[in-house]
Amino acid sequence: MATNPEILSQLFDILKPFTKEGQRLREETKLVAELGLDSLQVMQVLLKIEDHFDISIPLNNLPTIQTVQELVHEIETLVKV
Repeated sequence: MATNPEILSQLFDILKPFTKEGQRLREETKLVAELGLDSLQVMQVLLKIEDHFDISIPLNNLPTIQTVQELVHEIETLVKV
């Protein structure tokens, strides 16, 4: 089972292609506001995360996930199930 730091590291690797040049990912990074992800990119990120962690993120949980740390928490919860 992956730990929070492992999930965070793996998530940073997944998000890296979606960051702007020179942008630094942090736990507090806002996925849409700071990364500037559009709806298609959000879905691409979600698919990569679901494939990587072998989980399914419920769509009704998405509105509550705004930061990288909130996404880590969601992944951590789903991986434990």
